[in-house]
Amino acid sequence: MSALDATDLRLVLALVEDPRAQIAELATRVGVARNTVQSRLRRLERAEVLRGTGRDVDLEALGYDVVAFITLEVVHRELDSVVAGLRRIPTVLEAYEISGRGDIWCRLVAGDTHELQASLRQVLRIRGVIRSETVLALHAHIAYRADSLLRRAVDRTRRAAEAAAAPASDAGPSIMDR
Repeated sequence: MSALDATDLRLVLALVEDPRAQIAELATRVGVARNTVQSRLRRLERAEVLRGTGRDVDLEALGYDVVAFITLEVVHRELDSVVAGLRRIPTVLEAYEISGRGDIWCRLVAGDTHELQASLRQVLRIRGVIRSETVLALHAHIAYRADSLLRRAVDRTRRAAEAAAAPASDAGPSIMDR
């Protein structure tokens, strides 16, 4: 998908701020027709800009009180099979290939330390995993967020539009003014 325009950015920001907003409400907030909102939402979903990732689910309310970050060292030729193995473990929420120490970073949740240990054993049984290092999260000070980045992008596009619409005479004194 090409870059998001100002309307797309305002629409995504409106959804982040109020995920339950109805089409008519979004149209009013963004300042476009309802059909425009519907077609843009479909396009954003097809392009996977908007995804049903479940990030807004309170995992503690579901009984997952333990959050762990795991750094894995893997045999590089087995990387794809390691990732496939991680996908099969429901408590692995995210996995990233990383630079620096280790090869894969995972976020994993568990109901308690016994469940965490069982999940870690599942991870270590995946062919290609050499070793792991686990760090427990004690408290989330900043939860996942995208709204601040969206606000920043909306402001940039607004400023760019204002600059493009500004008359040329705002550029400063001309030779004729001297």
